[in-house]
Amino acid sequence: MQNRKKYCFMTLISLGLISPISVESKVFPGDEWTTKTPSELNIHQDKIDHLFDLSFDDDATQAVVLIKDGYLIGERYAEGFDKNSFGTSWSMAKSFYSSLIGISIERGEINSLDDKVSDYLEYFNDDRTEITIRDLLNMASGLQFPEHEHELMFFEQDHLAYAKNIGVEKEPNTLFEYNNVNSMLLGDILLEATGKKADELLNERVLQPIGADNLTLWRDSADNVLTYCCIDMSARDYSRFGLLFSRNGQWNQHQIIASDYVDETFTPYWNFTPKRFTDLDRGYSLHWWFSKNDEEGQIFNASGKFGQYIFVDRENDVIFTRITKYYPMPGSQQDWGILGRFDGNDVESFLIISRFLEKIGLLDDVKTPNTTADGESKEFYENYNEIIDAMADLSRD
Repeated sequence: MQNRKKYCFMTLISLGLISPISVESKVFPGDEWTTKTPSELNIHQDKIDHLFDLSFDDDATQAVVLIKDGYLIGERYAEGFDKNSFGTSWSMAKSFYSSLIGISIERGEINSLDDKVSDYLEYFNDDRTEITIRDLLNMASGLQFPEHEHELMFFEQDHLAYAKNIGVEKEPNTLFEYNNVNSMLLGDILLEATGKKADELLNERVLQPIGADNLTLWRDSADNVLTYCCIDMSARDYSRFGLLFSRNGQWNQHQIIASDYVDETFTPYWNFTPKRFTDLDRGYSLHWWFSKNDEEGQIFNASGKFGQYIFVDRENDVIFTRITKYYPMPGSQQDWGILGRFDGNDVESFLIISRFLEKIGLLDDVKTPNTTADGESKEFYENYNEIIDAMADLSRD
């Protein structure tokens, strides 16, 4: 019956006979979130407690926030952190910056997802010329893909110069490979298409309109925007971005992201991807993951390396955000200081060296997003399947 009602509702919208706003008044946060008790929205408190307890089985958890129908109905923080404490996004940022591509298409600055990257970036007029923007967003570019997934780019002074030099090794649109270079190139495409850097665009076109104005958007030492990682903000503000996608790109009756772009984002391009962090089968589309996509429903997520997540259940208008422990450094531009001498060839050795230097007090001159050992997830990944089921269970009778 629920699916039949949804079908009739969507049919009426497509015929232009009704609009989502005319059916019910949507609630959006202002400077603060409006709160409701779970019982006011017909959700059992014990289900929320179970979801939160699973999340805090992992000592790396800094915060969880739960939003239903635009209301804040639950949150929990580790000792020493509160609603204003920043987390860092790591690769959740990919989902943020990919939204700018949809906005630029709607504004006519980019023609379509199927435009060749070489239409915007002259240096792609070589053996990479057939790669499209869609290929980048769906992690199907065919660019060289080492075991470290180009995470070593993070330790460069100039991340864009690194990305520009990555050649092609496969036919595009043939294989999913989670390649950080794909995402780093988005900033250069947006700069060519709009004349503005991606962090400026993200502030102006997305974050300020949804009321997220206390944050840090990181650039590298060469002043390139890190469009594959590194947005610092609170769990509550990450949840605003989740709500934007849950509401089909609309915020207070303003269409910030075209609804058809949101629909395409939430339509799996890859139904299955290689296992990462969890044995759960996950799909992917336009820089978003699918944690659940079956007859029971869909749950999408933005995902970060150490266990940062914004989960979105669009049909039930539920957002569940979880971030890990983080201690922000001052500034918004990388400065590697003493670590600028590092010339390793794997991420793990870098982490070992940096954490040793931090322990003995030699990292005071370093400015960069940094997740320390107490912010690395373990149990959250082990509980991942159960966490997804617990989130889905919130909307079951």
